[in-house]
Amino acid sequence: MVLSNVVLGVAYSPADVVDILRQAGIEDSVIALDDQKLIEWLGGGPELWA
Repeated sequence: MVLSNVVLGVAYSPADVVDILRQAGIEDSVIALDDQKLIEWLGGGPELWA
């Protein structure tokens, strides 16, 4: 599955990101929060949460 520039939701924690990706049908085995091909971080990254 390839999604390109599709906003799937707004996350307030890393767990939210994982939940959103799961709801989009992405398998746990491919979810990596530091994978820039999978997630485009705006205003931070997987380790930075305000």
